[in-house]
Amino acid sequence: MPASTAPQVPPQNVQTDDIQTETPDPATPARTRGADTRALTQVLFGRLKGLEPGTPEHHRVRTALIEANLPLVRYAAARFRSRNEPMEDVVQVGTIGLINAIDRFDPERGVQFPTFAMPTVVGEIKRYFRDNVRTVHVPRRLHELWVQVTGATEDLTTAHGRSPTTAEIAERLKISEDEVLACIEAGRSYHATSLEAAQEGDGLPGLLDRLGYEDPALAGVEHRDLVRHLLVQLPEREQRILLLRYYNNLTQSQISAELGVSQMHVSRLLARSFARLRSANRIEA
Repeated sequence: MPASTAPQVPPQNVQTDDIQTETPDPATPARTRGADTRALTQVLFGRLKGLEPGTPEHHRVRTALIEANLPLVRYAAARFRSRNEPMEDVVQVGTIGLINAIDRFDPERGVQFPTFAMPTVVGEIKRYFRDNVRTVHVPRRLHELWVQVTGATEDLTTAHGRSPTTAEIAERLKISEDEVLACIEAGRSYHATSLEAAQEGDGLPGLLDRLGYEDPALAGVEHRDLVRHLLVQLPEREQRILLLRYYNNLTQSQISAELGVSQMHVSRLLARSFARLRSANRIEA
């Protein structure tokens, strides 16, 4: 994240008059450290409630609360470690969520502060990735060059009254045209294109329209799987009769001739098979 856009948070080593917010000893068991933090947080909120917002004492206690609960922010930020963003930036964004949670928290509701604050911290981090982070990771050098290309494009547009050509941008920055084109392509990673957007220049429909169609038989997959599962529970002869009747579309007379039994017997076997299937289906459900 560029320095100019990094969210600003209070310093992490603020000294207060009589509030101890030192980082717990790493050798202390995690459960003990968590209990100490919760106890300190409860005391600080009790003190904050009786202070007038905007006063120096209110600021000191509020800052102490932020300090005491920064481990919560680091824990939440660690969930986004795979996003290829500097962890210190993610922690800063999460700290903004922590501050918002502190300002809105009401101890009298009987909810532990970490339980209340975590959704706010995680939500702030998710908004940051949604609104500010590139959808595709771009190498740092290409990102820095893209900033220069953007600036040169704006300057040349103002000077000429039209959009500059790739050659004009390349000449202005003393780089090759291929590098300019690569930067323009990299700049598109800042914005995700809608699947419904038409493709530029080729007159083709949007990507969504070119995806595979929905198979109308898809809805019956679950039913077919259930029938297959129930069929294997029938005797082999009854399985064969059902297949001949409903897969090969044979009549009861044709089945009786195929198996060498009477049509009445085929009818009784079919009725018995249906009864077993219904009973097994009720048990499965």
